[in-house]
Formats: sequence, structure tokens, C-alpha cells
Amino acid sequence: MAVFKGAGVAIVTPMKENLEVNYEKLEELIDMQVEQGTDCIIISGTTGESSTLTMEEHADVIRAAVRFTKHRVPVVAGTGSNCTATAIQLSKEAEEAGADGLLIVTPYYNKATQSGLIAHYTKIAEEVKLPIIMYNVPSRTGCNILPETAAYLYEHVANIDGIKEATGNVAQAAKTMHLTDGRISMYSGEDGIVVPLMAIGAIGVISVWSNVAPKQVHDMCMKFLEGDIKGAAKLQLAAEPLIDALFCEVNPIPVKKAMNLMGMEVGSLRPPLYEMGEENAKKLAQAMKDYGLKLVSE
Repeated sequence: MAVFKGAGVAIVTPMKENLEVNYEKLEELIDMQVEQGTDCIIISGTTGESSTLTMEEHADVIRAAVRFTKHRVPVVAGTGSNCTATAIQLSKEAEEAGADGLLIVTPYYNKATQSGLIAHYTKIAEEVKLPIIMYNVPSRTGCNILPETAAYLYEHVANIDGIKEATGNVAQAAKTMHLTDGRISMYSGEDGIVVPLMAIGAIGVISVWSNVAPKQVHDMCMKFLEGDIKGAAKLQLAAEPLIDALFCEVNPIPVKKAMNLMGMEVGSLRPPLYEMGEENAKKLAQAMKDYGLKLVSE
């Protein structure tokens, strides 16, 4: 059974000036997201700078998100690693923290084979009871979950429930849906093609865009699920220039910049991520204004 339907926010991890995690700000962000209709909080993912969190911080951030969300919407914890044992440890800690589901990215850099991916996900799933959403983003990991592999895992491992589809390849996504008879819980991992993926059976999005426009992302998904395809498409298309700007540099550099421009005060980025270039920052600010977002400088 799907962990959620609709719009899940891949929420940023706010930082203080000294680059410690800002838990007070995280609580504010979660409250804002829930109040504006977000259907799920995805914590400690790529957008949450999970790769630069220590193991202790990773567990603490997940516990905090569960506490701040107060069961109003599900919390899905990012617990992937390029080490199977580490992913198991992170997944167990998230389960103990009270998360409702796990988002597990493919091993990165190792370039696991398809047999290796099956073994990796199966071993993790055997150690926890929570539903697992596989995260397929080969542009960042160098590793692609092929449709046959996704279908095998969905059919043979009870708690592997879904996939975050971020290949940008709608044909591959369609094949995955075909091989699972449309039963796998697919979420778009690309903000620019949410409606196209929902048209082939996806049930929502795990969204970066939602950090700055939660209501619009939620409304787009709900319109589609309720049968208002034209209304959903209109919201999707209206946001395309903003979405392009949010990915003009590597995520989460632009979205943190955007949130700070809106006065959310989410702080800086942990190295090796670096502040946005001036030219791109100007383009981002203009795209935000054109979309109707209010900047604190206005």
C-alpha cells in the first residue's frame, strides 16, 4: 500500500551560520508545508544534504522531523548509502525513530550490477518492516534500476512498495509500470514532468519545487487524481520556468537560495556545495517573481 499519494516535499535541511542543523527552523518549515497542503515530508534526502550529515545528525534529523510532523502527514526518511550495511543501519534507526517509510537511493559510485541492486535492496528490506521507495536517479549515482529489476523487487520483496522515478526517461518509467501491471507506487522525481508521469500511473511527486510552492504542487497532484487533467497540466506548465531555474545549478543550491530570497532563512550549504553564481541567482530571482513568489527585497 502506498505510503502517500500527492505531493511529498523533499525538504531542505536548514543550517545555522556555523553550519549546525537549525532544528527550530526545520520545525517552522514542516509546519508551513503541512499547513499549505503537502501530503508527505521526505527528510534527509538529496535536497536535505544527507551526504554531508554525520550518522548521528542523520538519525537526529529524522527523529526531529517525526516529532515536528506530529502524525499530521507521513514522514519518509532517506536512508540510502553506497554501503549496504550502512543503509541497513540508517533504515533501522529511521524505523525506530517512527518514520512511516524509507526512501533508498541506489548505491552511488560503486555502479552496482542489476543482480547487485536486487541483493542490496533485498537485504535492506529483510531488516526492516517499513515500506520502501526505491530511488532511481542515475544522473547523480551512475546506477540505473532497469524496469525488469524494479519489477522483480516489487514482486518478490514484500515491503518494497514504490519507486521514485528520476531518470527523466518517460519510456523507461512506462515500461516499469507495464511490468508491474501499474501496481507499483511510482513518484516523479522530476518536478518538470509530474503530470506526464501521472498520466502513465504515477501517484504523485517527491518534489524540490514544493519547498517554495507547496500549495501549487499539492493542488496540481490533487487535480490530476480527481480527474481535472487540464487543470493539473495548467499548473505544471505555469511552473516550468521556475522549475528550470531551481535546477540551473546542482540541487539543493538553487532551492536554498530561493528560500532565502523569500525570507525563510534556511542558511547556507555544507561544503563541497557552494553558493550560487551571481548570474544564475539573478535568473532565479526573476523566475520566482514571474511565477508570483514574493521576495523579501521587494
